[in-house]
Amino acid sequence: MAVLSETISTGHFVGGAAVEKFEDEFAGFCGTSHCVGLGSGTDALRFALMATIPPGSIVITVPNTFIATTEAISQSGAIPYFVDVDERTLNMSPAALSAFLSMECYVDSRHGNHTIHTISGRTVSAIVPVHLYGQTADMDALQALADEYHILVIEDACQAHGAGYFSNKKNKWCKAGSMSIAAAFSFYPGKNLGALGDGGALTTNDPAIAARVRLLREHGSSKKYYHPIEGYNGRLDALQAGFLSEKLPYLQSANSSRRQCAEYYDQSLANIPGLTTPFEPKCFHGNYHLYVIKAERRNELQRHLTEQGIGTGLHYPLPLHLQEAYKRLNYRPNDYPIAEAAAGKILSLPMFPSLTLQQQDLVVDSIKEFYGAHSGTGFDGLEKPQPIALA
Repeated sequence: MAVLSETISTGHFVGGAAVEKFEDEFAGFCGTSHCVGLGSGTDALRFALMATIPPGSIVITVPNTFIATTEAISQSGAIPYFVDVDERTLNMSPAALSAFLSMECYVDSRHGNHTIHTISGRTVSAIVPVHLYGQTADMDALQALADEYHILVIEDACQAHGAGYFSNKKNKWCKAGSMSIAAAFSFYPGKNLGALGDGGALTTNDPAIAARVRLLREHGSSKKYYHPIEGYNGRLDALQAGFLSEKLPYLQSANSSRRQCAEYYDQSLANIPGLTTPFEPKCFHGNYHLYVIKAERRNELQRHLTEQGIGTGLHYPLPLHLQEAYKRLNYRPNDYPIAEAAAGKILSLPMFPSLTLQQQDLVVDSIKEFYGAHSGTGFDGLEKPQPIALA
């Protein structure tokens, strides 16, 4: 309420001190030199691509993501191409990416070492790994391939606020949003760091990219009524920036609570035939934006949980290459078998920082009842997180 009152009393509704304050804070949180507040995560990814790659080129991503990822690619003037995902993490598979680059592309050493897609003749300019469900992709492996083929990496970190990855190459823990030329975040209300409406940000260590994106978000202008380029209306409102500044100090604690909830789920749901809990490699530190199991008879299980008053979600039920919106790209069923198989099994269970032990036990017991397993949790010793005040 104090942020709302301050915004109204000053009349600084767009841009200004509140936005600049949050940009500085979030850049510091992510470990980057620059942050540019934007209207949405889609804006952030679209502008990142517009600031770094030529139109008409190919951008590689995964098919099991929200359509905003590929909308940003298409709207930047690029063409989305897909590679399959790792069966355990459901993030971009370095092996699948390597196969695509080595078998379907070549490096044109005579003309700037650009990587060319053999069939289309287009330049492959960028890779967009999606840190799905709040767990980072294997960035060392992906960046090594990108370096070999002279391709940029731009992180889709829209679900990964505060997620960590131990880089063996750098010999340190890195935050999502700091491991590539630029990264996109969303502050949609349901995210781990959510505004009270739409919002987004780009993070980068490259001052030229930050400057270009600041132009793009402001109708191509750095001085009112003077426009060196055409741009967009992609600004972060001062009110939303103020709310985000108030909530940011609580993010790490909230993420820790989510991880405790995930640990309880992991141990309580272990060894149930037909159900697989999320896999997190040791060098990863996810924020558990979502807790997604793989379940046999998924649709029946979802109906059973709904009847018990337990909300669930499907993230995402139909891979993008099979969506009507991308029929023009001529993909077919079984082009990406791992992503397609996962789409029929994934189920998002309740996950939020103030999720109580009793609520989790209800979820666990209902799942065990469905699969005919023992209904007791049989798990002691883990203290549940207390509800977190966000203001």
